[in-house]
Amino acid sequence: MEGRINNFRGKGSYFIFILLIFISFGSFAQAPNQQGFEIMKNMDIYSNMIKELDLDYVDEINPGELTRTGIDAMLQSLDPYTNFIPESEVEDYKFITTGQYGGIGALIHQQGGYVVISEPYMGSPAYKSGLKAGDKILEINGKQVKGKSYDDVSTFLKGQAGTTVDLVVQRDGESSPLEKTITREIIKIDNIPYSGMVDTTIGYIKLAGFTQNAAKELKQAYLKLKEAHTLHGIIIDLRGNGGGLLNEAVDIANIFVERGQEIVTTKGKMSDKNRTHMTMSPPVDLTIPVVILVDRQSASASEILAGSIQDLDRGVIIGQRTFGKGLVQNVVPLSYNAQMKITVAKYYIPSGRCIQAIDYSHKMKDGSFTIIPDSLIRAFKTKGGRTVYDGGGINPDLVMQPERFSNVALSLYGKFMIFDYATKFTREHPTIPPAMNFEISDSVYNDFLQFIQGKDYSYSTKSERALEQLKEIALKENYFDAVKDDYSHMKSLMENDKKEDLTRYKNQIKELLMLEIVTRYYYQKGKVESSLKNDPELVTAIATLKDKEKYSAILSGKYVQPKPEIPVNSEEDEETEN
Repeated sequence: MEGRINNFRGKGSYFIFILLIFISFGSFAQAPNQQGFEIMKNMDIYSNMIKELDLDYVDEINPGELTRTGIDAMLQSLDPYTNFIPESEVEDYKFITTGQYGGIGALIHQQGGYVVISEPYMGSPAYKSGLKAGDKILEINGKQVKGKSYDDVSTFLKGQAGTTVDLVVQRDGESSPLEKTITREIIKIDNIPYSGMVDTTIGYIKLAGFTQNAAKELKQAYLKLKEAHTLHGIIIDLRGNGGGLLNEAVDIANIFVERGQEIVTTKGKMSDKNRTHMTMSPPVDLTIPVVILVDRQSASASEILAGSIQDLDRGVIIGQRTFGKGLVQNVVPLSYNAQMKITVAKYYIPSGRCIQAIDYSHKMKDGSFTIIPDSLIRAFKTKGGRTVYDGGGINPDLVMQPERFSNVALSLYGKFMIFDYATKFTREHPTIPPAMNFEISDSVYNDFLQFIQGKDYSYSTKSERALEQLKEIALKENYFDAVKDDYSHMKSLMENDKKEDLTRYKNQIKELLMLEIVTRYYYQKGKVESSLKNDPELVTAIATLKDKEKYSAILSGKYVQPKPEIPVNSEEDEETEN
């Protein structure tokens, strides 16, 4: 849309631009209510402002850019899920809902002045052409892309299936750049990157998204496990799953819930947005014990699935409190092939609760929005009479402390030290053991320490930041000279102590190295499989499913979880600051 609006630049262009605005909003002219009048009044003010800017502003204006800025600022005052989608971004939105796009099939990231291949999808055109993680993209279709942004390069790589794209990449260990001609295909991102057995009788399914056919894929994965093994329980992993299509969440619940059961109800300002979503198909298994794993990134459709299973007392939820997105969006068409994703309703799960955590209808003076206060949080009852609450995501039946990585581990990861070492390791090792068997030996870890020697992975701790704040205050109050020697001594002690972080947090760093290296050989499936080896939440899930008395006690509301012992470790409780 922007490109077409930009064609209206120049004196007199505002007449056509204003006409388009009034055509788009002309339906409000017939509105007899005050709201319709307010809309027309403000559109008239806006069109006159554009006219005056076009006539009198010292430089020539771009109506398209000004309008996009205005639209974005307007929608920003509502909620983060109501978005304008110009024609140029429609394909990206389709990917979010369908999991499909036309391209080469590779994850990329920005690293210094280059865009680098993070991971080719297994079986994709990028994979078949021989692209590898760590390849730096130098040229696309004869044009240099060094210094180009991630978004620019992503746009160049995407395109209609069947078309070709020429790449020049620089590979670690190769003296000369490599040339690749890749034929684009329709790339389908799997909703289920991995499923398998995590115990002799316990199945596991990682659900990464809720795009089209997610329910069908999960049903197939479950039936495959059930046919090949004697299942006494199933774990569905929703950690990191930001959601997707509401109907897919309903259909997945239907696999374990009887037909005709209410899963979610949507309620909005317009009555046509009010709808109750029921399970429509015969269930697959009404008796298999179910555990669902969630975390703070489990949102939207993930919360519908986890929340409905909890409200119906059909399974046990384990992990951390979920994100708290209880809002429903619809996509409406606009002129010039643009679209708008707009929040039209809130959703309510079977107990009647809405799990929305942030009140977007009340904005603070600083532009932020308030979290729904405890005083407004209400209690509801599950089907079996357990007490659950609204206003703050899904609170798990068994709450577990999230793993917190140390500053040194986060810095090594965020500054691509771990990524770059994995590139070196892969070049030097043609094969590794299967994902479940691969470990980082002490010799490999020592090689990693040699690799990062002299490289910048600096970070600051909470103690260091507090010390710097103390210095600033002392300087302002003229006390610093008196404590200067003590300050230098404390700073030196902290710096020396940080040198031990590579030993203190060795296991954390080894885990990140293991996952990055395994991904190079076995891709997403191997990464998920490998991550399950040291997963305390998975261990708890397996133990819960195998302990029938505990499982039943949780669902009946008779089980009281002991308060966990939280280790005191200020270093691990901090976000990295580099």
